[in-house]
Amino acid sequence: MAKEQISIFDMFKIGIGPSSSHTLGPWRAAQRFVEVLKNKGELAQVEQVNILLYGSLAKTGVGHGTDIAVLLGLSGDDPVTFDVYQVMPKVEQIKRQQQLTLGGVHEISFSYSEQLMFLFDQSLPYHPNAVTFQAFMHNGTAVSETYYSIGGGFVVQEHEEAGALSEIDLPFPVDTATELMKWCMRTGLKISELVLENELSWRPEAETRAGIMAIFNAIKACIYKGCHSQGVLPGGLHVERRAAKLNKRMLQGRAYQDYDTWVEAVCAGGKDFGYILDCVSCFALAVNEENASFGRVVTAPTNGAAGVIPAVLQYFITFYDCYNEEKIIQFIATASEIGSIFKKGATISAAMGGCQAEIGVSSAMAAGALTECLGGSQRQVLMAAEIAMEHHLGLTCDPIGGLVQIPCIERNTMGAIKAITAAQLALQSNPDKAKVSLDAVVSTMWDTAQDMNVKYKETADGGLAIKVPLSLPEC
Repeated sequence: MAKEQISIFDMFKIGIGPSSSHTLGPWRAAQRFVEVLKNKGELAQVEQVNILLYGSLAKTGVGHGTDIAVLLGLSGDDPVTFDVYQVMPKVEQIKRQQQLTLGGVHEISFSYSEQLMFLFDQSLPYHPNAVTFQAFMHNGTAVSETYYSIGGGFVVQEHEEAGALSEIDLPFPVDTATELMKWCMRTGLKISELVLENELSWRPEAETRAGIMAIFNAIKACIYKGCHSQGVLPGGLHVERRAAKLNKRMLQGRAYQDYDTWVEAVCAGGKDFGYILDCVSCFALAVNEENASFGRVVTAPTNGAAGVIPAVLQYFITFYDCYNEEKIIQFIATASEIGSIFKKGATISAAMGGCQAEIGVSSAMAAGALTECLGGSQRQVLMAAEIAMEHHLGLTCDPIGGLVQIPCIERNTMGAIKAITAAQLALQSNPDKAKVSLDAVVSTMWDTAQDMNVKYKETADGGLAIKVPLSLPEC
């Protein structure tokens, strides 16, 4: 059995930006803590709750919305369904009224400044993204639980195994690219077909297909919304949205009414190289501007890298006339398998591995998925993923002001372009003559992550984060 079993829906999760590890993960952790209190029958007995944020969650927590996430999670709200337009109003109400309604049913007093603690100089040993929730009861007893947000929205409780869905016996267990190729050669299945066979161990095929299309519907809604939203991103950097202006210039007055007719209008602009580059950049910018604005996005495999796969998928749909369910499912299934290999063999957390673990992994996922959808062999798919990651090795995470904006948003455009280039190179190459395997680059990425100085791992303590003067508001 593989050491860790990961479904498509572990790699792709619908949630709210700006960060899967700093927003979605802590949000889920807060929900789990509320469930602990419910299961113990003590929710109604809670008098006070303290929230302790450690390491990277403390250092970039405000910029990444960690404080917002834990408050909404404790309030019983869900990131898949919660109205994104109510995120800031509800948090401001909690701060102003100094009251928190646990699980949506039990109201307690809560002081944001005193009971939500950013422990900048403290880290816990298991992972840099740690949060502890403490609940104090009327009778003097207390409940305390610690959770680790390990990247991509995955959450592990202290003393809990990190493996996902490990109780399932998959027909084709995979930890490495070598094992993946073994199964593909033995069965003759494409990577996407093998993934869908594994998914049958969790649910019926119709349910998996419907779930993938729900992921795609969230992606296309995010792209479309991002291409039509103007203004300045929140957080104090005063970053102006660019996707809407770029979209308008690209279309040059061509009319459309919705996503479907928008795709037709974009496609009608032709296939000039410069135009295609503008389109891919626009798609990626649109998603990550939504992400930075606490919009609804899909982890791909993280929120910070949420624009790469949508941009490459939208490129494929638009310029290869492949707006059909089968191709979309094929793309997302293939991408998920590539991502799972990186998660098992290295990390998808920037707090552990720098931005190579986010933009690098998403670029590799997109490259592999595009290669299969364009007719590439299984070996060419793995070759494309390897090429994409090879040219992201060592990429640091140095967000200015702790916000998922600079350089994060533009990095998604770069990752998307690299993915397309990697796919084209792989399709024109003989993978049997490749000098570097995907497994070798995964191992190298992990070695690089361990060697990387902590100030370049989503702490905002190094790189661009300390080179650009700021005048941000007080936390």
